[in-house]
Amino acid sequence: MRLNELAGKEIVNLYDGSRLGVVGESDVVIDTETGQIQAIILPRRGGPIGFWLDRQQLVIPWEAVRKIGAEFIIVDLEQAHAVPRRF
Repeated sequence: MRLNELAGKEIVNLYDGSRLGVVGESDVVIDTETGQIQAIILPRRGGPIGFWLDRQQLVIPWEAVRKIGAEFIIVDLEQAHAVPRRF
């Protein structure tokens, strides 16, 4: 699968059924030596004002990806394993 084929797919968490975001509004961490995806980084959205003030991000390790379908990417991500980042 090519990276551009992931664009537009919505990420859904198998753990709690929540919608986490859409690939294309996210960043992807790629190992430059192997070319393999290491993680997907999604912006967290708290609301219209919170979006500008709170720049947290959710890092989803590639190992958490369980299934890639035509419209969705299913990940298994417990809140305890979510890695919030502030920049």
